[in-house]
Amino acid sequence: MAHHVALPADKVRGLKNSKLVHSVAKRLSAAQLTYFMLRDGRDFVVFCFSRPEDAEAFSQQFGGERLPGAARQWR
Repeated sequence: MAHHVALPADKVRGLKNSKLVHSVAKRLSAAQLTYFMLRDGRDFVVFCFSRPEDAEAFSQQFGGERLPGAARQWR
């Protein structure tokens, strides 16, 4: 089961921010690929983790939102 964390896209924009966020995700159990979502007119980058504790740590560090259940159910 994957554990999804959505970050506002502006937290991942820019070379410095992108490198930091992706390097932390890589050290945790994140999948290599991310995907994008649009909610309430805002862009989000979604990271998928294999371990719930990694998803929680990532969410806490970057102010992300854990997605309940399957990400496609997120509205």
